[in-house]
Amino acid sequence: MWIGAALATMFCFGTNNMIFKWSTTKGYSKIHIQLYFYLIAFSISFSYGLWVGIHEMNLVTLLLGALIGILNTNGNIQMSKAFEKGPASITSSLISLNTIIPILSAALIFHEHITALQWTGIVIMLCSAVVIQYSPSNQMQIDYLPWMLRICFAILSLGILGILMKASTYLHIQPLNTLICMYGGGAVYLLVNCLLQKENWQASEAKIGGLVGLLSVIAYSCYFFALQKGIASVVFSIVSLSCLVVVCGSYLIFHERLKTYQVIGVLTALLGIIFTKI
Repeated sequence: MWIGAALATMFCFGTNNMIFKWSTTKGYSKIHIQLYFYLIAFSISFSYGLWVGIHEMNLVTLLLGALIGILNTNGNIQMSKAFEKGPASITSSLISLNTIIPILSAALIFHEHITALQWTGIVIMLCSAVVIQYSPSNQMQIDYLPWMLRICFAILSLGILGILMKASTYLHIQPLNTLICMYGGGAVYLLVNCLLQKENWQASEAKIGGLVGLLSVIAYSCYFFALQKGIASVVFSIVSLSCLVVVCGSYLIFHERLKTYQVIGVLTALLGIIFTKI
């Protein structure tokens, strides 16, 4: 069951990345879209909480949830800025390595037992994620230092986010409480960024943000369930394969051709998932 939840998270994250990719070609602001989706996701999670009843909030839940939301938005912002400084394919591949941070923390900090076969599956999935996203180019223009700094900030933000998500389940914090605080804290952070950036607003950004917000609520609900019921190291590895959705979606929607090594990467990623279930 938790494997299915992790796969659902992977699919939703991948779909959102596809939407971000499409919105970039249309000149929409990633910060505005994220603000809309955080506001809508907060409204959905808070309204659901009022309907079923919100468990008692405490300072730890408020701070932890808000920090998760800020790290997530900051990771996405840093990634989009890294795309402006260097090749997107290599940037995505490097940032996907953030998964190693929560995987190691699950084994070292939370003392999860992981079999040798599951470790094999994890390594296969991580390698596949990098291979699938990598696309060599002979015309690379890299503003190296700013590019690497953005990548490092994104890796740290997204990696620490994974650790905090696992910590919230380890502390038995209700996922709904974490989601409410996450979206609320992220929305405030994004609102500050919008005021500082002063980009032009477009009506279509609200519609796109609404769709992304709905998918985000589904994704993180499944994510927390998978972390509560399953092996965190395996969950993080499966979620890192959201690039599968982007690659396959680009092939079907944007008619981008899959390279041979990408097809091999997809097949080995599926093999890695099978290994983690054995």
